[in-house]
Amino acid sequence: MNAQVSILLFFQKIANPVLDKLAVFFTLFGEGTISICVMLAILWCIDKRKGFAIAGTVFYGLTGMSIMKAIVRMPRPFAVIPELAAKRISTATGYSFPSGHTTTAATLYTSLAMAVKKRWFSIICAALILMVGLSRMYLGVHWPLDVAGGLILGILTSLFFYRMFASMEETAQAQYSVIIGTASLITGIILAVLLFAGRIDDTAFSDMMKNFALFGGAYLGFFWDAKRIHFSTEGSLVQKLLRFILGFAVVLGIMALKHLVSDPQGYYLMACFRYALTGLWATALHPYIGKKLRLFS
Repeated sequence: MNAQVSILLFFQKIANPVLDKLAVFFTLFGEGTISICVMLAILWCIDKRKGFAIAGTVFYGLTGMSIMKAIVRMPRPFAVIPELAAKRISTATGYSFPSGHTTTAATLYTSLAMAVKKRWFSIICAALILMVGLSRMYLGVHWPLDVAGGLILGILTSLFFYRMFASMEETAQAQYSVIIGTASLITGIILAVLLFAGRIDDTAFSDMMKNFALFGGAYLGFFWDAKRIHFSTEGSLVQKLLRFILGFAVVLGIMALKHLVSDPQGYYLMACFRYALTGLWATALHPYIGKKLRLFS
């Protein structure tokens, strides 16, 4: 613990406005908005199979991270070290171990590197993962062990799951999606109801509920696509730009629905709905409507 405290206080000692801005910039690459943006760009505009594989891998990374947070329940460093002036605390939701931003970055960008298979791109992905981890320590919202745990979890998850999902046939994808999607969505709804009733710890289970709801909707959308929609990522540059801009604008609109609920307890039910709808929009509703509008092949 003393060594970890020394590292965090060292980052605080060297802090300055330029490094503050760099830390905030790099931490964005481990946050939900950027991660969803990257996955949607791949799924809608580049390669649907790789989009499925990356999304599936990130799901397991985030699920493992959420379970570990709920079990370990490590307090944040700024709650333990009085002299630590943490920054961007609004991004420090849930317990501390392992780092959610680092886990997300390690899982997403390792999977991307495995999908692209170019050395220069792998170097960029590795640099992004490292910078996200460093930014979380610099900002004072994670212990060094949190970052190390997120790195290990994210990279191992990608190495284990990405190739499995990338090689999965369409029929197997459909069967897998309906099973995992149904189980995930039910789990998300149960957690939302328990959070609404005040029966479980918000800090431990709020982010977990959102993850299960998001990927529950997404996997059910994958099943719908495999059975009925069959969208293609082919199209002109203009088509791809329009489908991404319009699709992501709707995602932002769905996320903004949280402002309609002022009751703290009702927030959980709305969050479950918002994240499930986001997942379903990404993998089925947008492609379905987009085909009608000739944005998708």
